[in-house]
Amino acid sequence: MNSMEILTEGAKALGLSLTDRQIHQFITYKELLLEWNEKMNLTAITDEKEIMMKHFLDSLSCASIDKLKSHVKIIDVGTGAGFPGIPLKIYYPDLSLTLLDSLNKRIHFLREVCSRLELSRVEFVHGRAEDFGANKHYREKYDIAVARAVAELNVLSEYCLPFVKVGGYFICQKGPSIDEEMERGKKAIELLGGKVVERKDILLPFSDITHNIVVIEKVKITPTKFPRKAGMPTKKPLA
Repeated sequence: MNSMEILTEGAKALGLSLTDRQIHQFITYKELLLEWNEKMNLTAITDEKEIMMKHFLDSLSCASIDKLKSHVKIIDVGTGAGFPGIPLKIYYPDLSLTLLDSLNKRIHFLREVCSRLELSRVEFVHGRAEDFGANKHYREKYDIAVARAVAELNVLSEYCLPFVKVGGYFICQKGPSIDEEMERGKKAIELLGGKVVERKDILLPFSDITHNIVVIEKVKITPTKFPRKAGMPTKKPLA
């Protein structure tokens, strides 16, 4: 099975159907990722089939959450090489997407990708989540925040929930061992105005890799003291 078949059949396994245009966009994205990765550190995954599985299909698995649909305003916090935001934008072209990352070199890459893929209604923000989460132009302005990161749920929630308007959702991709992390993060999530409303186990197509998607609803306004200043959520996670 080649990389294109892994993408198309894997999407079907997730309950998604890709058009020819979307398939072409993903192929171009893969080529740009590999090209730019020779100049800067974007990904440790360089096998084409693994890129399709571990980056593209993994990102697209968020589309299985019914809260995420076309026409919503979404921010990808700490997007890195564009995951999961750009694959979701390819699948839902009418999304209004903000890509936030702290490294300007990655922002340049993301601009090039979106230009080449002809993706419109994408904003690129160079900065830290702690700073922009307190910015009145970004705070509580989004229907959905997404993140695919290694930080614990309580840390990610402090980064992401301030961006989400009341009634919106934070969709977080995590690894398979999430139960204890959810328990540890419960009070922090409540403090930040959130409530866990869904947890979904995902088996990545054509692999034995499982992960979880945790959906947190924003049920009340985040207190103004959050997020704390840059570095604090990681150094002193909310308990």
